Amino acid sequence: MNETNTLMYHKIATAINYIKANFKAQPSLDDIAASVHLSPFHFQKLFTEWAGISPKKFLQYTSVQYAKSLLQQPTTTLSDTAIETGLSSSSRLHDLFVNIEGMTPGEYKNGGEHLQIQYSFSNTIFGNIVIAATQKGVCYIAFIEDATVGLSDLQAHFPKAHFTQQTDELQLQALSIFSKDWQQLQQIKLHLKGSDFQLKVWEALLKIPMGQLTTYGNIANTINSPKASRAVGTAIGSNPVAFLIPCHRVIQKTGNIGGYMWGPTRKTAIIGWEAATIFQ
Repeated sequence: MNETNTLMYHKIATAINYIKANFKAQPSLDDIAASVHLSPFHFQKLFTEWAGISPKKFLQYTSVQYAKSLLQQPTTTLSDTAIETGLSSSSRLHDLFVNIEGMTPGEYKNGGEHLQIQYSFSNTIFGNIVIAATQKGVCYIAFIEDATVGLSDLQAHFPKAHFTQQTDELQLQALSIFSKDWQQLQQIKLHLKGSDFQLKVWEALLKIPMGQLTTYGNIANTINSPKASRAVGTAIGSNPVAFLIPCHRVIQKTGNIGGYMWGPTRKTAIIGWEAATIFQ
C-alpha cells in the first residue's frame, strides 16, 4: 500500500469510527466529511470506493444494528427505540428498517411471529435439502446432513414464525432447478430479507450464466463497489437460498474454488455438473 493509499485508508477508518461514535446524533455528510478534513463531494466518492457503500448507508446500517439490539429487549417500545437511536419518530425507524432489513421494526421485534412458512425435505443429486416458502416466495434452501438440525437452523432464521411441514407449488417450482436448465424455468419467486448491499450481491449472482464462473472482485465491480470484495464475500456467505442463488459460481481470482457454506467438495461437484450439463 503506497503512502497515498495509506493516508486515504486512515481517513476512512477515522470516518467509520466517527460514525460509530456519533450515530445517535445522525450526523450529516458535511459533518462526517469535516471530521476527516475533506470536502463532502470528495469524501462521498472516497468512502464509497473504500467501504463499498455510501456514508449515509453506513450510518443507516450502524443505526439499524443498534436499534435491533434495543428491540430484542422485551420491554422496549418502537418509540423508545427510535428516540434512543437518534431518529425523530417511529415512522423514520419504520422506513429505515424496511429499507435495510426488508421488514418493519415490529416484524423484527416479533421474530416473524405472524409469518406462515411451509417447509419440506427433499433429496437432490447433491444431497438432502430443507426448503421453505412463504406466500410471497421461497425464503430458504439449505443442504443438510440431519433433518432435525436442518429444521432447527431454519427456525433460527424465523424464530417466531409458524411452520407447517407441507410441500407447495413454490417449493416444487424451485426444486425443478435441480433437473432443468434454470434459465428455461418460469420465473421463480423469492422472499428474501437482507440489506440493500446483500440484495445487490444476490441479484448479481443470479445473473451468472449456468456453467460459468466469476470472482469476488468481478461481483464487486458488477455492483459498482470495486474495493468491496471482502464485503461481497461476506454477503455471498450469508446467501439463504442454496443453489438457486448460485453462490457456488464464485471462486477466488487465483482459480482456487474457495469456501462454500455447504462444503467445498459439494461446490466442486456442482460446478462440474453444471459444466457437463451445458455441453451435453
